[in-house]
Amino acid sequence: MSPNDLWSTIFSFENYAELLPLVQNSIIAGALLGLVGGMIGVFVMMRDMAFAVHGIAELSFAGAAFALLIGANVVGGSIIGAVLASLVLGLMGARAKDRNSIIGVLMPFGLGLGILFLALYEGRSANKFGLLTGQIVAVDTVQLGLLAGCGAVVIAGLLVIWRPLTFVSVDPAIAASRGVPAGWLSVAFMVLLGLAVALSIQIVGALLVLSLLITPAAAALAVTARPGLTVALSVVFATVSVVGGILLALAGRLPISPYVTTLSFLIYAVCRVIAWRRTRVRRRVVA
Repeated sequence: MSPNDLWSTIFSFENYAELLPLVQNSIIAGALLGLVGGMIGVFVMMRDMAFAVHGIAELSFAGAAFALLIGANVVGGSIIGAVLASLVLGLMGARAKDRNSIIGVLMPFGLGLGILFLALYEGRSANKFGLLTGQIVAVDTVQLGLLAGCGAVVIAGLLVIWRPLTFVSVDPAIAASRGVPAGWLSVAFMVLLGLAVALSIQIVGALLVLSLLITPAAAALAVTARPGLTVALSVVFATVSVVGGILLALAGRLPISPYVTTLSFLIYAVCRVIAWRRTRVRRRVVA
């Protein structure tokens, strides 16, 4: 493939205005996902649960693949798989000393189930591929309504448990001594996280969901320690990554996920450079 052919595959803005209405639902869903992912991603980082996101994504992928196989609603199947995985992690992980071992067991199981269901599915191969890497025009009006409803539940749930969850995440020992129900908060948070993962899979696929629930929050934490500003920046970074990725993917012939993950990584890289420069300046001042 020549450089020109490669460039035209990645970016081709021919008839871009005519194609833009095709992704209207995806843009709305992406903006909603940026809000949800940016908010919950901060708690994922605070609680050191990046690996859990990947484990939930595998079970959510299995649920979506099974729904695709039987002709049911793919979003609904994804949500059911994610919530079941979240409940298992929340209930078992709360008592286990090593949560990662549980996640390590669930991940290959979920991925194996998903691959089995996709192998049995005889429909369009694009539907199979989209569950792993996302589809730019995969969100119809019915799915958008379901995504919006689940997003509203996640946002409302986070707002309700925000203060006690922050307390438990920052200092679990003192929170327990004050009578904060850490166990139930953990289960509630895991369910909300499962819903957020299920939403993310509809846009970027199961394999790259970390780029929306981890990278924006990590970038925000790299440049500020103020809680409110961290959440705001995380939401902005996630929204720019998703919506920008959708708009760029419309101009190419590639799945949406490479565009979203590249934008997300570039934002993180810039934030890390800013943090590095600040550290150098502080060291010079101290010296």
